[in-house]
Amino acid sequence: MLDEKCINLLLSDVDKIHTTELGYQRIRKVIKLSDAQLINYIKDIVKNSETIITKRGKNYYIYFENMRITINSYNYCVITAHSIGTK
Repeated sequence: MLDEKCINLLLSDVDKIHTTELGYQRIRKVIKLSDAQLINYIKDIVKNSETIITKRGKNYYIYFENMRITINSYNYCVITAHSIGTK
C-alpha cells in the first residue's frame, strides 16, 4: 500500500505528467482520445478520489475503472495503459 507521502508527491507533481510518441501509441489502444486530450484525461484520473494509486519499484500504478496506467515515478512519463478486469 502506498503511504500518504508518496500519493501527495504524485498529486503535487501532476502537472509534470507527460508521455512520448511511443507512449501515445500504446495508451491510445486503451484510451480512445486524441493526443491533445489524453494527458489531461490521465491527470484528471490521478486527481480523482476514486482512483487507487500504488507504487512498486520505480513505477506508479494508477487503477481507475477498468484500466491500469503505469507512470514512471522519477520523470512522470506515462509508460502504458492496460484494460483490466473489474475490481
